[in-house]
Amino acid sequence: MAKKDGQTIIKKYANRRLYNTGTSSYVTLDDLAVMVKDGDDFVVLDAKSGDDITHSVLTQIIFEQESKTGNTLLPVSFLRQLISYYGDQMQMLVPSYLEHSMSAFSAQQDQMREQVTKAFGDTPVTRNMQLPLQVMEDQVRRNTEMFQQAMQMFSPFVGAGSADAEKGEKPKSENNDLKELKEQLSALQDKLDSMGE
Repeated sequence: MAKKDGQTIIKKYANRRLYNTGTSSYVTLDDLAVMVKDGDDFVVLDAKSGDDITHSVLTQIIFEQESKTGNTLLPVSFLRQLISYYGDQMQMLVPSYLEHSMSAFSAQQDQMREQVTKAFGDTPVTRNMQLPLQVMEDQVRRNTEMFQQAMQMFSPFVGAGSADAEKGEKPKSENNDLKELKEQLSALQDKLDSMGE
């Protein structure tokens, strides 16, 4: 069976070899990376157990790409921040946030490419043109700020007690805190929804 709901099935064997059932050939992680870039949909299954191991294989592709000299996308500060969320109460929010952020980034990148093409025409230079560094840095900064704001919205109790103590006030009741947290959750959901649109 080469396809499963429109997905190509890649089987991973005990000897770590990957077999593309769609093309009836063995493939490498680099081949899978090319498939991802081409927009090919695939699922990786353990050949013996039949378990879906797509996530671990994609993570392995990222690891290999990051190991190549001069090919890193993930800054150390981002990796540290990401690691800190494992096992944290915010962990469940991070995947959704990152997915929305990458979708927004891709949409903006496509819009910029269209604008460059309209301004300078469709030439090999404009097709391969890298976005100016400042534009990229601004986008990364905005995404980082949004991520920090989102995480602060879900940590309303951090620092609140110390601020009240400095003023000599008693901390808010648990009911008020819960109500405030629900409002912040709702506000964050609205922001995420608007980013998705």
